[in-house]
Amino acid sequence: MNFDLTEERQMLQDTLRRYLSDKYTTKVRNQILDSETGLSSAIWAELAELGVIGALFTEDEGGFGGKGFDISVVFEELGRAGVVEPFLETGILGGRLIAALGDDGQTAMIDEIIGGGLQLAFAHGEPTSRYDLSRVETRVSDGKIIGRKAVVVNAEAADQLIVSARESGAADDVDGMSLFLVARDAPGLTMRGYPLLAGGRAAEVTLEDTPGTRLGPEGGAFAAIEAAVAAAHVALSAEAFGAMNTATDLTRDYLMTRKQFGRPIGTFQALQHRMADLLIELEQARSAVINAAGHLEAEPRIRDLEMAAARNLIGRVGRLVAEDSIQMHGGIAMTQEYELAHIAKRIVMTDHRFGDTDYHLERFIDLSAAA
Repeated sequence: MNFDLTEERQMLQDTLRRYLSDKYTTKVRNQILDSETGLSSAIWAELAELGVIGALFTEDEGGFGGKGFDISVVFEELGRAGVVEPFLETGILGGRLIAALGDDGQTAMIDEIIGGGLQLAFAHGEPTSRYDLSRVETRVSDGKIIGRKAVVVNAEAADQLIVSARESGAADDVDGMSLFLVARDAPGLTMRGYPLLAGGRAAEVTLEDTPGTRLGPEGGAFAAIEAAVAAAHVALSAEAFGAMNTATDLTRDYLMTRKQFGRPIGTFQALQHRMADLLIELEQARSAVINAAGHLEAEPRIRDLEMAAARNLIGRVGRLVAEDSIQMHGGIAMTQEYELAHIAKRIVMTDHRFGDTDYHLERFIDLSAAA
């Protein structure tokens, strides 16, 4: 099987890697992290102009990619550079939901998303839902939305929130769930924002008789939500893999620079063995990302099974790479001015979006047993 990138994807990867290497330095990232918005509008606009968001949509939707391998190419580079801008929230989650469920007027928003002029947030998780996608207690009453949403990433910067709410059924039913486009300044919508540990911002969102515009059919949004989250699994796996590459590169450089007893510490056999273990695990992670990207368009049960397998392996390898890289660096790995501090946080925190390693192990077992 040929795992080489197509010419178009190779060009995208080269362009994105070169841009981020030049522009997204540790100093720039730290300035973004310290800002009130938690993102750079200038960098967002420039990356949109380079076609980064367009690569996340199919040609029918107005983009030039949209497949699993397009997503993995983009997010591996974003992870390699530790980018904190909300490409997952706007390009993958919000954009895919609009593309899948929107009418002609709503899907016209995708051109604006691709051009970098519109940002989105997916308000789905709730205080009691944990990783269960089907558990939604937020309800629609007399056409208005009532409920609470937790850890809504990019909510403060989003022009539109995509809010899940139940129009029928019990709190954990897969049927009866609808999605609504809700303007950030809609009546009855309040949010309490805060910075995230690994960059970016999120908010707790409360909706009290808040108006919204339905996205898709009444009570029939769950399949589209599962498909969008599957694409997020590919993106998060690739992002973590890219960040792991940076962590191991930094560690290898450090081991060959730091000297003790007149020689680089990387020449000591114990550290060589430890570094070799990391590189072997990194190749396993690469295979997991390829496997996930290749199954994004598979039928739902197979797709979800492969996503669970990939997220479980990526989570375990990511934690190993982050912890070992920090240990081999010693104290400097904990300073914000050094790149590894941020990269290690990104690796660990990606494991907590839409399910950690334990959750995905259980999900893999359940889906395998259901075969």
